[in-house]
Order: sequence, then C-alpha cells, then structure tokens
Amino acid sequence: MRRLTALAGLVAVMFGAVGVPSAGAASSCPSVNGNWAGPGPFAVTQESNGAGTTIFRPVNLGSLGCGTHPVILWGNGTLATPTSYAVLLNHFASHGFIVAASDGQSADPKPMLAGLDNLTRQNSTEGSVYAGKVDLEHVGASGHSLGGGQAVGTGADSRVDTVAPMFGGPFNDPGKLHGPALFTAGEKDIVVWPSVVKGQYEKASQVPAIYAELRGAGHFEVSDSGLRGPVTAWFRYQLMGDPQARDLFFGPDCEYCTSPVWTAFVRNSKAS
Repeated sequence: MRRLTALAGLVAVMFGAVGVPSAGAASSCPSVNGNWAGPGPFAVTQESNGAGTTIFRPVNLGSLGCGTHPVILWGNGTLATPTSYAVLLNHFASHGFIVAASDGQSADPKPMLAGLDNLTRQNSTEGSVYAGKVDLEHVGASGHSLGGGQAVGTGADSRVDTVAPMFGGPFNDPGKLHGPALFTAGEKDIVVWPSVVKGQYEKASQVPAIYAELRGAGHFEVSDSGLRGPVTAWFRYQLMGDPQARDLFFGPDCEYCTSPVWTAFVRNSKAS
C-alpha cells in the first residue's frame, strides 16, 4: 500500500510538471471532439470596453455547461489591430474563451494586462454581463509578432498561467515565465526567423516549454487552420483541462511529436 501511495504521489508530481490545470478549471465546457481548427459551439460577439481593449466573447456567458469562461489576453503585431485578427479571436471565443485584445501595438505587457484588470472589475460588478462569469483563475496570453513578444511579458504576471506566442519577437524575457509555454514559428518566416523563436524557447528552461515550427508557413499565416487549431488545443488543455487536447503535446506518444504538420516539434525536459 505504501508503494502504491508513493507511486500515486510521483504521478501527481509528473502531471503537475506539465501544467495540468488545477481543480475548478472549466472542464465542463462542451467537448469539440478534436475539431480544434473548426468553429466551437458558442455564438460570439465583440465589443470595446471603452478603455483600450476589444473583447471577443460568447454571446451567452455561462451557457452550454460553462459556468465561467477562461481568459485569453491578446497582443497585436506592428501596425495591426484586433480587427486584423478577428477571424482568429472570434474562433477562440467560439470555443468558450473570453478574449481581451489590446487595441494598440506595444512590447510592453501593461496594455494587455489592463484588459485583465478591466475584466476583473467587471466580474465583481453587479449588473455587468461579465458578473460572476469570468474564470480569473485560468488566464492565458497570446499574440502575433510584436504582440507575441508582448504576450511573453504578460507571462511574468502571477495571474497569467500560460502563454502561446505566435511567431513572436524577442521583446521580453522568457526566463521570467512561471507557467507552460508554446512557442510557434513559421518555417518560411523571414520577419521573425524560426531561429529567433527557438532562442526564446531555449530561454524558458524553468517551465514546461515547447517549440513548434509550422511547415511552409510565412509570417502572416497565424489565422490559418494550421496554427489556429494547435493554439486552440493548447488553451483548451491548459485553461480548461480538456483531456482530448493533452496527448497532442504531452506524454511519450504525443501526437504532434511526429506530425508532418511541423518541421520541428521540440519539448524541453519539463514538458517531456
């Protein structure tokens, strides 16, 4: 019995090392049966919060089995706005996330975190559509190019559990991350070279980290299904505890480890 108890403890430690969400994650949100690149079950809407953030969210918060909704913070590339990524951000929202997209462009994480501050206030404001519907215990950050580097900066904030920069630039220190990270690069990206992204991944040795290089992708293909699906799956697992998504990234037989979608898929020791 003592051996079984010790083994159970070891398994718990091993699972904790790869960022299994804690109890209370929004795991009751409906399964999408692996259709990460396809639309989720929620009708979506978008609105300005009047303070520098555009929100993409399910129309009916707290519905379809999701009592609360995890948050994804978003940072834009140079000269881009949330409208530039509307297809992608609406996609995330359709899978049950509240997306808080900074309206500007910056490497500074503060504008992205301001969106989280606003949602935190709205979550406790009686009469707000967000009241009691925001899962502030499960927050992720993503962004493209400049905004990808910005997202890494938000990952130093204790409220942000995981990051997934998309073709992100080296504008903040991955050594300050405290949660799992998925660094994606494009094989044919000549703006942010894959070697730059891999360098960021290598600096995140203190957390479970993955470097994934998308075959044939240039710098501006972040909304395409080739990347949209994997990043959605990452957040579904990290923020919702979706068991269908875990084996894509983790375990000895991880599906993406040998998938032809990637020219490289590398996990550090904490992720593998």
